[in-house]
Parts: sequence; structure tokens; C-alpha cells
Amino acid sequence: MKKATIVGSGLVGSLWAIYLAREGYNVRVFEKRPDLRKSKISAGKSINLATSYRGWKALDEIGIGDDIRKIAIPMYGRTLHNDNGQTSYQPYGINKQAIYSVSRGDINCRLMDLAEKTGKVQIEFNRECVNADPESATSWFKHTKTGTVTKINADVMFATDGAFSAVRYNAMQKLDRFNYSQQYIPDGYREILLPANADGSFKMNRDTLHIWPRGRFMLIALPNFDGSFTCTLFMPFEGHEYCFNNLTSREKINAFFKSTFPDFFEMMPNIADEWEKHPLSSLAIVRCYPWFHGKTFLMGDAAHATVPFFGQGMNCGFEDCTVLWNLMKNHSENWSKIGPEYQTARKPNGDAVQDLSLQNYIVMRDKVNDADYQLLQKVERRISELYPEKYFPLYSMVSFSEIEYRTALEKGNAQEEMIRKLIKENNITESTAQSEIDNFIHNLLEKALAIA
Repeated sequence: MKKATIVGSGLVGSLWAIYLAREGYNVRVFEKRPDLRKSKISAGKSINLATSYRGWKALDEIGIGDDIRKIAIPMYGRTLHNDNGQTSYQPYGINKQAIYSVSRGDINCRLMDLAEKTGKVQIEFNRECVNADPESATSWFKHTKTGTVTKINADVMFATDGAFSAVRYNAMQKLDRFNYSQQYIPDGYREILLPANADGSFKMNRDTLHIWPRGRFMLIALPNFDGSFTCTLFMPFEGHEYCFNNLTSREKINAFFKSTFPDFFEMMPNIADEWEKHPLSSLAIVRCYPWFHGKTFLMGDAAHATVPFFGQGMNCGFEDCTVLWNLMKNHSENWSKIGPEYQTARKPNGDAVQDLSLQNYIVMRDKVNDADYQLLQKVERRISELYPEKYFPLYSMVSFSEIEYRTALEKGNAQEEMIRKLIKENNITESTAQSEIDNFIHNLLEKALAIA
């Protein structure tokens, strides 16, 4: 009988339990928190999630994608809310390509249900990992209510317990030559729930991601099925005219939203009453290596926690599952061979998705509202329309393909620089005729991009 231990019943842990069950493992999943399906608690500190190609591939590989699509809302682009109250729309891709808004709590509950339905997965709650031996896949768990400590033996162990992984802290970080870094960005976030209209309808278009870009910070909103939007304000903690540490009273909160997000304040004039209902949270990037030792593996945020600005945290973690699953099959579940290949393949991509996330924060909060960047996007979108099989913008490579993150980062940045050069050398402006832009693309870019 093959036995596996998974520490953490979050998104990656629950999905990976299903994969292991399909391969004949008896899986015990240990979770520090209570069962969120039965308790009035959140699924951790989180914003709504955006599921894209890599996530859907991981779900579809084991036939559960359609179960998750039932709780997901497509978003075909971003709607920008300017400070003058006007809006503009930027599609994410071509031919109605979409990313999907899904509640973290809803998808987590659905994955746990599907894991238990395999008959091979047992999820045990209120179990805190207090120690682990990566060589032998042995772990110790303390019951958070009784204090009882239980020793668990398994053939293989997986740490999917998030950015502040107990397995990584108690075991992996004590290993010789284990590299670890934790970087907090200066900004934090606070969630705000924008309720539906009295008749249950949406206050805004439900088919897009809404962004209020304001240079140094931004507000975003993702739709929910009940007509509400989960909104998230990203802003510095301190050191700025507008920062969380300065919003210390109802008057200051109202004044901030009235002046900075007037159209949002009009939809939600009671914002000050809702302000404290969700915690102020910090954002960190965690990098570490190795991701494998003995019989123990790090997956998801435990290996490569990132900030949420490209919507790839969950998708990257889910891709860990598909990569590891394929290696299991390629190496007939020989974990000593799987481990080195897994971390060699995934570590550069974990680093790249973190770099992409930081880079996209600047795009979302600032560049999307910049005329030069909008022109660049217009030209790039046209290239993609003319050569859809041969040219892939950075966003499309990340969100609508399985091109490695590291390749997407390198190629996407090179493409952007090339398009900037094209625009500058040919004096392309917003008023340049489409036919003229097309000629520049055909005559100058085919050779440069080798897409003839």
C-alpha cells in the first residue's frame, strides 16, 4: 500500500491529493486550520483568484475542470476607471480569450470535496505540523485543540502549506546549503466587498476585471456570482501621501475615496463602515532551494510564494502538480529520480513568475493608463491579430499558453523593446492610420520576428 502525507489542504494540496489518489496512493492531508466547509472562516488572507490556461490544464488532466468551471466567471479583459470617471476597455487576448474569476474559498471547498470523493484521501483538520524529517517522510502533528502530538510515517511527503510553510521551516531550512529569502514589498492590501444592487444585479460589467490605476497604488474588482465584487486596494503601508497608516479615521477614509476613486465611492458611500471588516495584509515573495530532499517535496507557495499581480500564484502551483505527475509516470514513481528533475525544471519558472508578478504590478497600477503604453499595446495587439499562430504577447504567453514562465519573461520583454523601437523609428502615433501600421508590421516585423 502506497502512502503519502500532504501538509496543507489549500488549493495545491487538495488538487495534488486527487492526483496521488488517481495513482493509487492512500493520502493523509493535515491542515492546521478548521474545516472551512464547516466554519465561518475565510480561506486564508486572499483576494479572488484568476484561473487561466495552466490552471485549467491541471484541472482538466484529471477530469475535474468542468466541476470548477461551474463556480468561475469569465473575464475577457480589463476595464480601466480613470480619475475623471471615464472608463476604457483593454481585451486580454484575441477571439474572446478569458481568465476566470473564482472565490478562493469556493474552489478550495470544491477541491477538498473532490479529493475525499476518491475514497483514498483523508483530510484531518486542526493538525499543526511541529516537526518533520525529510529523509524518511516522517512528520509530527499537534492537535490544536487537545495538544496531542501524533507521529505520521509515509512513503513520500509533500509540503503545500503556503508561504510560511511549517515543513520548510522545521525541516528543510535546517539543512546544510539550503537557500532561503523572504522579501516583503512596501505595499499591503485590504479587501472590500462591493455588494450587488438591491435586485441582485451587478453594479458594473461582470465580464471584466476592473482596475482603478492611480500611479503608486490601485484598486481592483473581480466579479462574484451573487452580483457582488471582491475589491482589493493595494497601497503602501507608509511613506506616501496616500498610505494605509494615514487612513486612521472615517473622515480620512471617506475623503480618500471621494478624491481618488469618486465613481467607486458613488457606488459604495458606506465604505468607511466596511473598512475594518477585512484585515490589512502584507505581501511577500519567498524564494528557496532545493525544493526536494530525501522523500520530501515543496510545492506551490511553500516553494515559490509570489505577489498576486499577474494572477499566477494558483496557476503556477497547479502547474507544479502537472509537472510532478508527468515525472511520476516518466520515472515509474522513483522519487529519487523525480526530485532532482522536478526542481531543476520548476525553480527557474518559480523565479520567473515572481519577476513577472512584480513587473505586472507596475503595468496595472501605472502603465495601463499611460498613452505611450496604450499605443504599444495597440500595435502589439494588431501584430497578434495579423499573426495569431506565430506571435504571442507576454500576457498571452503567461495566461493562455504553457510556454515556460522564464521563456515568456525573456521573450516578452524583448518583444516590448522591439515594438517600442518600431514605434519610435516610424513615428507611429495614436492617429496613425491602421493600414499604415499594418504595412510597418508586414514590412519590418516579419523579418525581425522570423514569423514570415
